[in-house]
Amino acid sequence: MSTVLLSVDFLRDFMDKAFESVGVPAKDRQIVVDVLIRSDLRGIESHGIGRVDMYIDRIRDGIIQPVTDFRIVRESAGTAVIDGQHGLGHVIAYRAMERAIDKARSTGIAAVSVCNSSHFGIAGYYPLMAIEKNMAGLAFTNARPSIPPTFSGEPMMGTNPIAFGVPTDEDCPFLLDMATSIVQRGKIEVYEREGKSAPEGWVIDDKGQPLSDAGDILRLMGKRVASLLPLGGAGESHSGYKGYGLAAMVEIFSSLFAGGAFGHALSGIDENGNKIPHQLGHFFIAIDISHFIDVDIFKKMAGDLVRSLRAAKRLPDESRIYTAGEKEFENEQRVPHDGVPLNDAMQKTLRKLVQDLELDIELPFA
Repeated sequence: MSTVLLSVDFLRDFMDKAFESVGVPAKDRQIVVDVLIRSDLRGIESHGIGRVDMYIDRIRDGIIQPVTDFRIVRESAGTAVIDGQHGLGHVIAYRAMERAIDKARSTGIAAVSVCNSSHFGIAGYYPLMAIEKNMAGLAFTNARPSIPPTFSGEPMMGTNPIAFGVPTDEDCPFLLDMATSIVQRGKIEVYEREGKSAPEGWVIDDKGQPLSDAGDILRLMGKRVASLLPLGGAGESHSGYKGYGLAAMVEIFSSLFAGGAFGHALSGIDENGNKIPHQLGHFFIAIDISHFIDVDIFKKMAGDLVRSLRAAKRLPDESRIYTAGEKEFENEQRVPHDGVPLNDAMQKTLRKLVQDLELDIELPFA
């Protein structure tokens, strides 16, 4: 398997032209491309350039509207409800968090709920928006069903990530960005592209039997007879009910507060097997730290906290302790110099996109 390193500037230009070819306006492309490239910069390969073909296909199939024209359904000083009207999730989420941040300046805490949206990329992008404004941020989203309730083999909820971040007195903020499943679907897709098997304990079939072949997992998930396990795994012995409960909590935040869809209604398939919009929901919270404590004092305390965690006594043979977001932050400093790695499968995908979309772009690999 050969891997090439592509510059960040090239990937930005490639993605911009790809989305332009399917009718995404310039102001929206800027947001979508920035969310995707931030994923590649942070080393989250499942949600960057590797997702472009998925979004393009959904736009061409009419599942996602290329022009994002969301509607404010309800609004108060500290809250808002947005109907995304099946536009690009990245754009909807960006504008929703932007609105929460603006409101939090006067109210201290603000929340914005979203319905009828689509996949919005890495959840961690949106708390980072708040962090840049010296605020704390949270983001939740539901997703098409892929994890079962404890003691079930039927996928009922998505990987339903939670993202939370605060600024510190270091360049690196504290940023937790986690699925409520053991692993996200995108990781299985990466394994399938790389020809790898998934570790046992990540996925089960509808009878509770473990699955490891990445291609089979994706195929069976498409038929709703395979599930990613919640954090803690199957049953109760390793507290799988906690991951199940967290997924349900995210489902409530992401659907009920906006009167949106949940569960099987997010599958993107109707009763006749036709593709339809996924109707995803999101929930964003911005907290203006200055309403609680001096920002500089908070940042110093947050820095002291993460430094104390990193200074904990290490286990034998372990060289370092990390805090949430630290590895990704270091990737973000390194990748612009080294480039973004693309394996054979991703090179093939880019070639196909150039051909299918008739892009005027020369790929820097054969």
